[in-house]
Amino acid sequence: MIAVIQRVQNASVSIEGKVKSAIGVGLVVLLGIGNDDTLEDVTWLAKKIVQMRIFADSEEKMNLSLQDINGDILLVSQFTLLASTKKGNRPSFVEAARPEVAIPLYEKAIEIFSQELGKPIQTGEFGANMQVSLCNDGPVTIIIDSKNKK
Repeated sequence: MIAVIQRVQNASVSIEGKVKSAIGVGLVVLLGIGNDDTLEDVTWLAKKIVQMRIFADSEEKMNLSLQDINGDILLVSQFTLLASTKKGNRPSFVEAARPEVAIPLYEKAIEIFSQELGKPIQTGEFGANMQVSLCNDGPVTIIIDSKNKK
């Protein structure tokens, strides 16, 4: 499972010109679910992201977590994070989980992120053509792969 995390001042997801979800200060998490991902990957990733100390403290050092600042999460499924670009110029997505596997894991991710954060999170819509708008703060962008926990 791959997550691209962006620290934001605000963010929103629109579908067909209508805002579906929006957050203030917090994290946009773009989540790519792979063929071999499991509930263990979701659980590890959610805990890691919610506890990650990437928000500024009173001395402007990255020392506070999302929980510490009572920030929000906007979780968006994004199968293209699993793209393979090894051959040719057209990405292959064979490593991305099919919807019958990915949807239950995405739904579980929503539940676990909410539990870890202690409040509901905002989401995109699985499989929809979404427009994500955000104001990246810093900018801070971090990539986490649950298969590379070192």
